[in-house]
Amino acid sequence: MNAVTLTSQTPSHAPAPAFLAPVWTVEAVQALFELPFADLLFQAQQALRVHFNPNEVQRSTLLSIKTGNCSEDCGYCSQSKRYQTELENQNLMALDEVVAAAQAAKDQGASRFCMGAAWRGPKDKDMGPVLDMVRAVKALGLETCVTLGMLKEGQAQQLRDAGLDYYNHNLDTAPEFYEEVVTTHTYQDRLDTLRNVREAGLKVCSGGIVGLGESRLHRAGLIATLANLDPPPESVPINNLVAIPGTPLGKNEPVDIFEFIRTIAVARITMPRSYVRLSAGREQMSAAEQALCFLAGANSIFYGDRLLTTSNPQADRDNALFENLGLRGV
Repeated sequence: MNAVTLTSQTPSHAPAPAFLAPVWTVEAVQALFELPFADLLFQAQQALRVHFNPNEVQRSTLLSIKTGNCSEDCGYCSQSKRYQTELENQNLMALDEVVAAAQAAKDQGASRFCMGAAWRGPKDKDMGPVLDMVRAVKALGLETCVTLGMLKEGQAQQLRDAGLDYYNHNLDTAPEFYEEVVTTHTYQDRLDTLRNVREAGLKVCSGGIVGLGESRLHRAGLIATLANLDPPPESVPINNLVAIPGTPLGKNEPVDIFEFIRTIAVARITMPRSYVRLSAGREQMSAAEQALCFLAGANSIFYGDRLLTTSNPQADRDNALFENLGLRGV
């Protein structure tokens, strides 16, 4: 069965197959989006407070360990070799450089260190150096996360044995809109990688992007698919598209900020036990807009100067924001 069929079922129908549990219909998720803004945020705060301290925000730092020259055609990404962007390609970083960056992130207050490589999926020769990075970062006392693309059989187990905590693989958007954004691999390919990660005993980090040209119904479809994973991802990054010149989506207009905040809130209500991460696009948000995102249930951020290839609010700015809001980084 495909993800579209699964997310359209109701809880009273036949038992869900392994890994996908149709608890949320797309229609039910869309109904949350339609709530008055204050009612939606109130529900999201209630959901947050059942499972988390509402004044604590988990902080992760993201490092691109291999940049550019990717064979995929993700329409939002500057790392695809198919597009003419100003990105400078970079081979896989040396171990000592990664360890130094991880130590700096820990010193600034990050609790998780995420490493991303622009691959369709890692080749066997790539796994050794990456496994060494995972072991070394883990030895610093940080949680570890990698995003390496699609995994082959046995690779998730190798990462688990090296001490990896989380594997990131975003679904990006709704199943029915996916081919408008990516054509070089399928939605099912992404679900298969998430299944492999989960079966290896790793925690899942998976979310999506707002502003790809999708409708509210597509945003509801994305959230329903994520919420129906069994179990849902422990970490759910919600990205606001950073439109990069030279990519197919480089001229997209920004999504209304209140629609983005609604997406955060709906993710919180449908996945109450997950960390919902305010991710890419945060640098373009005012302090007040970020505060509304936290009020809507976001309780995780990327912390540091850069994401994979785009800038991110500097630590000093984040520290000032946290102080003003009475938030504590964890």
